[in-house]
Parts: sequence; structure tokens; C-alpha cells
Amino acid sequence: MSDLLDDDAPAPQGGQNNPEYTVSEISGAVKRVLEGEFSHVRIRGELGRVTMPRSGHVYLDLKDDRSVLAAVIWKGVAARLTTQPEEGMEVIATGRITTFGGQSKYQLIIEDIEPAGAGALMAMLDKRRRALAAEGLFDEARKQPIPYLPEIIGVVTSPTGAVIRDILHRLRDRFPRKVLIWPVAVQGANCAPEVARAIHGFNALTPGGAMPRPDLIIVARGGGSLEDLWGFNEEIVVRAAAASRIPLISAVGHETDTTLIDFAADKRAPTPTAAAEMAVPVRLDLLAWVDGQSGRLTRALTSGVTLRAQRLRDLSRALPRADTLLDGPRQRLDMLSDRLPAALIRAVQLRRVALSDHAGALRPALLRRAIQTERRNLAVASDRLSLDRFRADLERKNCDLAGLSRRLSDAGQRQVRTWRQRTLDLDRLRLTLGYEATLGRGYAVVRDEAGEVLTTRAQAAKARALEIQFADGRLAVGAKPAPKPGGKPQTPPEQGSLL
Repeated sequence: MSDLLDDDAPAPQGGQNNPEYTVSEISGAVKRVLEGEFSHVRIRGELGRVTMPRSGHVYLDLKDDRSVLAAVIWKGVAARLTTQPEEGMEVIATGRITTFGGQSKYQLIIEDIEPAGAGALMAMLDKRRRALAAEGLFDEARKQPIPYLPEIIGVVTSPTGAVIRDILHRLRDRFPRKVLIWPVAVQGANCAPEVARAIHGFNALTPGGAMPRPDLIIVARGGGSLEDLWGFNEEIVVRAAAASRIPLISAVGHETDTTLIDFAADKRAPTPTAAAEMAVPVRLDLLAWVDGQSGRLTRALTSGVTLRAQRLRDLSRALPRADTLLDGPRQRLDMLSDRLPAALIRAVQLRRVALSDHAGALRPALLRRAIQTERRNLAVASDRLSLDRFRADLERKNCDLAGLSRRLSDAGQRQVRTWRQRTLDLDRLRLTLGYEATLGRGYAVVRDEAGEVLTTRAQAAKARALEIQFADGRLAVGAKPAPKPGGKPQTPPEQGSLL
């Protein structure tokens, strides 16, 4: 045991074979031994409890079927990890063994962590896929249609790889469009946050602004291993793709590679080149289609005009000639022209006879009798509108008005009496609930020289003068004299006057 401790350890006391050590000395010796023997170890195990407090450190357990090893990842290391620890993952942790003397325990300080093989990665990927699918992020109903011919295309990829050159070349061959490139890291620890920021950044642009907002987003990367493409399986990237208001095409890896962003994207392309082909149609094909449609339209119009002309000619042959149509009307016009003078003379004669018959009946005696009849009717009507009837109606209306006035006066007096009684009742209630009624039961109100109500003994002790209100009046207590230097304050006799 002595070779594990410092050379300056205390010597044995008399009568004892072993020296005495403090707890800190033993704890430090154990710490040096463990850190010396296990300064760099790689441990394989399953992650148990994973705790991430607000300090940024990560506390977790590594376990197998028989043992549990406590571990910690400091804040600076946790920010650089490519694989974030999750409960249930099988990992290989690299670090050093040390002790924590405050709790007499040893623990692993993790400096790097990686999944234990592709099987662990696939298990974690499947678990994450099922969790995100349960939230509805992969539903087909929420996916947007890809625009047929976008004006501006945003590309999220590495600016130095062959992917961007393939996309630009394919767009130039098919249908040249404006392209905005958002450079990101396509693998490593920075991949996921940069891709998510790029998608959010394109969505935050203002349509028609200085930096125009794209009509379509392509997230692209070349092929690689599962570890290389892992950034596109991170939850932050999947949620950004699902929340994008701009239609998004995922073109990550080769045709056989599948990442979680493929499920959240509105469209998946097997390769970046195929994504460019999905984004725009072939310009020459469109021109050829337009020319074909123009030819078909011209032929259809020509054929339609020709058919209608032939139909018009056929119908015109079935119609009679204009001279034949006018022969009958001409003959009727000649016959009516011959009959018109005799008909006019006959009509004038008939109207002259009718005038003579009516003129014989219009004699002055008849007119005078009609005027006398109307005068008698006028006299009868004037009698009905006599002054007496007007006076009777006026008296009746005056009686009605007087009755209504009396009713109004009675109603007003009753309302005033009701309001007066209610006011008296409220005043009695106010006096009952006021504090003056309480004073009559033996209570008092104490105020200071400023008129403020005092509710505690300490407030009364600080006041220079007091005023006590009783039920029958107020009593003023004199002011306190200032204390003499070097002596105790003298308490003057109470002076009071009834207010």
C-alpha cells in the first residue's frame, strides 16, 4: 500500500505498524493510480441514463449485462461530437478513467464517442424514423407539389464538390434558370446545423427583395457511407425540411442511399442530376411542343373555316331567290294601294255621322242641370264639415289630454317617493357598515399628527402626537419632547383635549 502513496506520507506513530492518512490523501492516491493505468481506454457498451443539464455537460451510464460505469462528457467536447448520445445506443467511448473524490466513485471522462458498428447506426436510424413518422412529418398529405417551371432555384450543397457542377450543367442543358447556392458542409459535425440553417434561411427571404426568394429548394450531396451521410439523418434537418414553405427536393447520395430527409422532402431524387431534371423541363421539348400545338391550332382553324364555308354554300342553295321572295309582297302592296282612297273616304263619312249624333245631345239645358246637381252635393258636404263638430272634437281631445296629465303627475310622484325611500335605506346601510358604528361598541381610531391611521404599536411609538377618535368625539395626545443630550428621553405626562 505504501508504494501507491506519496513519499512524504506521515511516519507511523509509536506502537503502530501502519501510518495514518487523511481521506484526501487516500483519495488522491487512488486517483493517480487510476489515471496512470487507464489514461486512454476504449470501452464498448450500451448507453443507459443520459442527462443533459443546462450547464452543457452530459452525464450518462455505460453498461453491459453485468456492470454499470458512470461517464461524463464535458461541455466543450459535447459540442464537437458527431454522434449525439441517446439512451439505448450501443457505442464505443474513448477517454480516461478518473475518480470523483466528493462521492468516492470512479468515472469515465469521454473524449469521443461513436456507434458500435453499422448495426447500431441502423437501429438508431430506424428508431428515429419511427418516432418522426409518428409525429406526421412524413405524411404525403402535407407535401407540396413541385412547380413546373420555377424562376429561381435554391441549392443547398458544398460549393466545391462535383454535385453543384452537375446540377448547374444539367439545368443549363435543359432550361437555364437563376440559381442561388447556399454553401454548407455536407458531412461532419457542422453538416446538420448548417443544412437546417440554409433551409430556414431560404424560407426567410422576402419574395421580390434584393435577394429573391427561390421557388424551389434542392438539398444535394454525392454518395458515401452511412457515417458520411449521417448529417442528413439528424432530427434538426428533418424538421427543417418538413417545415419548409418552399417545395423541397432531396438528392442525397446515390439511388440506393436513403436518409431521413428523403421522407420529409416533398420529392426525392435518386441523384443530384436527377433532381435538376425534376426541377425544370427540357426547353427544346417545350418549344417543339408549342410549335406542334401552334400547327394543330392553325390546322383546326383552317379546317373549321372550310367546313363552315361548305355548310354555308349548301344552305344557300336550299334558299329561294330574292326575286321570288318579293313577288307576293309586291302584288299585295299593289292591291292595297288601289283600295286605300275609297277606304279613307268611307272612314271620314262615318266619323262625320258620329259627330252629328253627339252634337245634338250637347244642349245648354243639360249642362245647367248637371251644374245644379253638383252644387247640391257640395252643400251637403259643407254641412257635414260644420264648426260644431270641430268644437266637439276639440273638447274631447282636451279631456283626453287632462287625463293623461293627471296620470303622468301621479306616476312621477310615486317614482320620487320610491327613490327617496331607497336613498334613506342606503344611508342607513352606510351608517350601519361605517366605522363610526363600530366606535359605539368600545373601539377607537388612532391617527398620527399627519392624520394617517395607525394600526400597530410600533407606528404609535414613532408618532410625535396622537389623535384618538371615540364614538362621542376625538382626543388629542400631546407631542413628545426631544430627548436631552446624554440622557434618556423623558416621557411627559399625557395631555389631552376633547375635540
